[in-house]
Amino acid sequence: MTICDELQATIDALVDGRRGILAADESGATIAKRFSAVGLASTEECRRDYRAALLSSEGLGDFVSGVILFEETLGQCDSAGVPLPELAVAQGILPGIKVDKGKGPLPGAPGDMVTYGLDGLVERLREYKARGARFAKWREVYPVGAHNPTALGLAANAEMLARYAAVCQAEGVVPIVEPEVLMDGNHSIERSAGVNEQVWHSVFHALHRHGVVLELILLKPSMVTPGAELPGAEPEEVAEYTLRSLRRCVPAAVPSINFLSGGQGPEEATENLNALNQLNNAPWQLSFSYGRALQQPALSAWGGKADKVAEAQRVLVKRACMNHLAMLGKYRDTLEGEG
Repeated sequence: MTICDELQATIDALVDGRRGILAADESGATIAKRFSAVGLASTEECRRDYRAALLSSEGLGDFVSGVILFEETLGQCDSAGVPLPELAVAQGILPGIKVDKGKGPLPGAPGDMVTYGLDGLVERLREYKARGARFAKWREVYPVGAHNPTALGLAANAEMLARYAAVCQAEGVVPIVEPEVLMDGNHSIERSAGVNEQVWHSVFHALHRHGVVLELILLKPSMVTPGAELPGAEPEEVAEYTLRSLRRCVPAAVPSINFLSGGQGPEEATENLNALNQLNNAPWQLSFSYGRALQQPALSAWGGKADKVAEAQRVLVKRACMNHLAMLGKYRDTLEGEG
């Protein structure tokens, strides 16, 4: 099997028109914050038990085709000694891996950020692949302000994403390209649309420059929403702005757009995805790659208690099912039927 064949097989498994991706790749600091909110200490054992519970949720593979893992999780085993990635594979869920090393200020561009992690990426990818990872994820973030993102910020972040994606494809690992326009702030939905278009245009220009095969990537963008300090927009408005901006910037060759939730609540993220798919005129699969919007209800239900694992798993699978329905544009119909 050639590298292209290998990459295509991964794309075919991830993009099937009915399933999305679970993001369970929280860094140590992020998962500590999530655990703290439900009164838990972020110990290695606690993180292992939580992620083992997620990955062994019966029926999750009906609605989730891939899971993005943190490096720690890729090497952990459950209490029975089964490697955690194998729990996912047993349900038909492909393991993936977060490969960036976090972000920091971008010198020369006050207010902009840039992500680290290109050093040693080839060697790490080979190790992760040997441990079962079939795809990878790299996140760049774009704060929105009066002067941000700057031209330098746009160029630098696009260059990092393109270099990462090119390295992944050379190693037979499908890259998820994640340019996240942050919701923080009081910017309008029109401003959000303009920034997202700038970001996506710069990213695809860089991907083309680096010879990245667009048919063999996944895009994980923000939805176009107002800043978090403003009242939220209706799902139909989010869908119209998002799809219009995507059509202006994202080539049809990209097989799937798996949206991040980016601070949206679980129901809000699902409602917006449903509205996008109800428009039904996109050249790409419109799917999800949610972290908190899938996990938060399950984490709250679990709370670190062994006797609550089954309930947490039920909640996770139900939330995944709702997003599966949103991919079909049928989430609202289901809610009305239940009412």
